[in-house]
Amino acid sequence: MIDVALLKEICELPGAPGFEKKIRDFILEKAKGLVDEIAVDNLGNVIAIKKGQRNPEGKKVMVAAHMDEIGFIVTHIDDNGFLRFHTLGGFDPKTLTAQRVIVHGKEKDIMGVMGTKPIHVMTQEEKNKLPKISDYFIDLGMDKEEVEKWIEVGDPITRERELVEMGNCVNCKSIDNRIAVFILLEALRVLEAPAYDVYATFTVQEEVGIRGAQVSAHHIDPDFGIALDTTIAFDLPGAAAHEKITELGKGTAIKIMDASAICDYRMVAFMKKTATKNNIPFQTEILTAGGTDTAGVQRMGRKGAIAGAISIPTRHLHQVIEMANKEDVQSSIQLLKATLEEIDSFDWAH
Repeated sequence: MIDVALLKEICELPGAPGFEKKIRDFILEKAKGLVDEIAVDNLGNVIAIKKGQRNPEGKKVMVAAHMDEIGFIVTHIDDNGFLRFHTLGGFDPKTLTAQRVIVHGKEKDIMGVMGTKPIHVMTQEEKNKLPKISDYFIDLGMDKEEVEKWIEVGDPITRERELVEMGNCVNCKSIDNRIAVFILLEALRVLEAPAYDVYATFTVQEEVGIRGAQVSAHHIDPDFGIALDTTIAFDLPGAAAHEKITELGKGTAIKIMDASAICDYRMVAFMKKTATKNNIPFQTEILTAGGTDTAGVQRMGRKGAIAGAISIPTRHLHQVIEMANKEDVQSSIQLLKATLEEIDSFDWAH
């Protein structure tokens, strides 16, 4: 089964969009013994190259896993020391009430809590309304003078949640998309004979517009592209069968499309064939709202890439905690490995 201790380290490190240094440094340390070359580009993407074994034409496969997580940024410190903030990525505001966060200050991290107007003093009209992000502030338990010793406008903020195991699942903040970082590192560890050159790319700023993937794909100019990211598992009470997108415990998910990209039909067919051949459990995924690095990988090279995605079914996405199934994670590692080792066996003609 998967290395939960490694996954815990990866998930718990902070890395709001544009502030990925701690998780990037960790990736660099873990990946350097697994690849032939490794570098960091100007935007902060980590590009780790593992040379292909059967590659006379110099073909490139870019595999993208974004390292950033949804977070916030300090926009104001009021006279009483409370913080106002802006989101970095999409949040469901109703899940933030009374949640702990970490403000990453100049010299140390400071714990805070999301606050809003107490329900006891709300009007009935206020009680009936869904909260907005602008309703919240962050309480650090300090006055303004003390806060300003450590915090300034522009400091990033991340969720405070440790990884725990629940049944056959893992539960933590930033499963989106640290689970894919874990999968890519583990696939590199077991990858023995990739057919073509593999550009394992740990991208930045996906949560604010697929920015890292666009830059790295433009630089790499891949022939093939595979994005690794979470997807919705709405296998919950009240969900109709057609609403589920994916389900936990039913295997890795082969993306057909999301709101930002229609996967190349050849890549979808190849992944299905490869999973079936290798007895890897899988389900298909159509995500009609929400985009992924798939779009950047597919479009931003000079000639475009034959692109698809391996998705990890995840409950409670973009909330304070997120949940994935360990067996689905393992099947994602297996499918990525098999895809990279067998990609030269498929007829890629249109």
